Amino acid sequence: MDKQPLHKDWHGGPPHWGDASPEWVARRRRFAFRFVSALILATLVLALLLAGLAIAGFLLAGQGTLAIGRAELILLLACVAAPVLLVILFVGALVYRRVGSPLAEMMAAADAVAAGDFSARVREIGRGEMAALARRFNRMTAELERADKVRRNLTSDVAHELRTPIQIIQGNLEGVLDGVYEPTAEHLGATLDETRRLARLVGDLQTLSLAEAGELPLHRRPVAAADLLDDIVTRFLPQATESDITLKAVVDGEPLLNADPDRLESVLANLTANALRHTPAGGRVTLGGAATVAGVVLTVADSGEGIAADDLPYVFDRFWRGDRARHRAEGHTGLGLAIARQLVVAHGGSITVDSTPGVGTTFTIALPGG
Repeated sequence: MDKQPLHKDWHGGPPHWGDASPEWVARRRRFAFRFVSALILATLVLALLLAGLAIAGFLLAGQGTLAIGRAELILLLACVAAPVLLVILFVGALVYRRVGSPLAEMMAAADAVAAGDFSARVREIGRGEMAALARRFNRMTAELERADKVRRNLTSDVAHELRTPIQIIQGNLEGVLDGVYEPTAEHLGATLDETRRLARLVGDLQTLSLAEAGELPLHRRPVAAADLLDDIVTRFLPQATESDITLKAVVDGEPLLNADPDRLESVLANLTANALRHTPAGGRVTLGGAATVAGVVLTVADSGEGIAADDLPYVFDRFWRGDRARHRAEGHTGLGLAIARQLVVAHGGSITVDSTPGVGTTFTIALPGG
């Protein structure tokens, strides 16, 4: 998560309102008025208490009669109350600066977040508890802002992905009804292909939603990594042979997993299909497995075209495609890697990618051992 820059030279309020925001000024004044009023009341109560104690002391010392005159008494009380008042004012100002002012900013920023402004931030001043609270608040709002951006992007991406097949289906059906197209197997087949693509998209979205919510059922059992990789090689070997690509599995030792074999096979199948798609004739795709101290590592490496460095941070995002036009034409939904990551995370593991353009790409899956 990118850390949001914080402005250290504010004069009127947080950066999301601007220096001259009337709302910020009004909130701060109201908070300051309540704080100062409480401070004055506490000062008066303490001063009266000290004065009463002083008078009681002198009365007791004079055996019931005041041993000093009125002027001396007033001077004495002033000498006692003035330092106490100064100390209280100093402590109050310090408390307001360290606690009151940051709290006022945080309350105002919290109201902004509640109103839907996730860009709200507060100052991180000092090293105390209020500074720690401010840092946590800023991290929370940054995460909320990121999640809101992802949600908005997802809505836009889904609408974009649905638009193309719906337009094709609509155009074909209208053409048939208007007599422009004959209801031949070719036109009906094209329409059927688009409905299947829509069904895949909806199914992938449902799987991704369940995985992200932690509600995707997993049927775990002991699985040998070698068996899992051999099944993938057997499944994709005809496609690799047809494309003149060498496909093989290399397993070090006998790594054992406690996992849902169907879900993991789905992940490996997606990675292998992508590797074959982006590897030219004469290239190679290697599936690897090895036991580690932390568990088991599975890899899918190819000698293909690679992924640009600027694209690497986004390969697991929804609807990311290296070649958007080609992948859409081939019927891919753009959700495969996003689903793969969530399935790996559901198993308590992690997935990373390393790539060099023109050299190849390696996906690494780290999973707990069986």
